[in-house]
Amino acid sequence: MRQYQQTLTLKTQGQGLTEFTLDVVQIVSDAEIEVGLVHIFCRHTSASLLIQENADRDVQRDLIAFFKRLVPEGDRLFIHRAEGPDDMPAHVKSALTQTTLTIPIANGRMMLGTWQGIYLFEHRARPHERQIIVHVMGD
Repeated sequence: MRQYQQTLTLKTQGQGLTEFTLDVVQIVSDAEIEVGLVHIFCRHTSASLLIQENADRDVQRDLIAFFKRLVPEGDRLFIHRAEGPDDMPAHVKSALTQTTLTIPIANGRMMLGTWQGIYLFEHRARPHERQIIVHVMGD
C-alpha cells in the first residue's frame, strides 16, 4: 500500500460553503493511486466538511439558511462567546456536521456521484484561512 498526503489552505469569505472538489481531484491524481481511499480532515472546530450537490446553488443557500435557523447567533442558551456571538453557534454547527470525509477511489478517480461536490462549510461570520489535510492511500 502507498500513501500520499497534502495540506490545502482554503480562504473563506465568512459563513458559507466553499467547494474544493477540483483541489482533491488533483491531489488524488498526483498520488497515482488506482484503488484506495482519500481521507479529508478539517483542522478546525468552527468549520466542517460536506459532500453536497454542486449543480444548483439554491441547495447551498438553503443549507445555510437551515443552519442559521437551527442554531441562531445570540441565543442566550450559550455562555461561550469568547470570539463574538457567532462563536458558539459555529461550534454547534460543526458538531452537527463532520470534520472528516472518506471517499473511495477506483481507476485513479474518486467515486463521487454525478452531482456531488466536496465543500468546506465555514460557520464563522468573518473570513478565515482553513487547513484541510488530504490523505490518499491504496495501490
